[in-house]
Amino acid sequence: MKIDLDYIKKIADVMDEKSLIELSMEDSGQKISIKRGDVSKAVSTVAPIPVATPVSKISEEQKPARKATPITSPMVGTFYSASSPDAEPYVKVGDSIKPGQVVCIIEAMKLMNEIEADVSGKIVEICVENGQTIEFGQVLMYVE
Repeated sequence: MKIDLDYIKKIADVMDEKSLIELSMEDSGQKISIKRGDVSKAVSTVAPIPVATPVSKISEEQKPARKATPITSPMVGTFYSASSPDAEPYVKVGDSIKPGQVVCIIEAMKLMNEIEADVSGKIVEICVENGQTIEFGQVLMYVE
């Protein structure tokens, strides 16, 4: 059986959000059971778990009007344009970037992950808002 880590991360996020301490699921003969160690803030609730849908292609509205290279999200999480609410954004439209330069942060499972550019060029569009929940493969910005 192949384990889909992004799906498990989504389940863990829902467990955190709903303060669940244990979850068991079965689908097509596959079973998964997750238990949390911290039960101090647990509440008893039954909540539907959203099913993760993979992002398989860029939607028409995400395609740039001009020839540009997308920087996409390597994970599901929350997009942040700066290291803190009062800090300047890592990049703005019009900024020149180079490979290895941090362009944003994605928070996933309470970890802050710096996302680095793998191309050089000028930022021509930022496609997501600060604090927005993003999916794996979603276009974050375009570089020309």
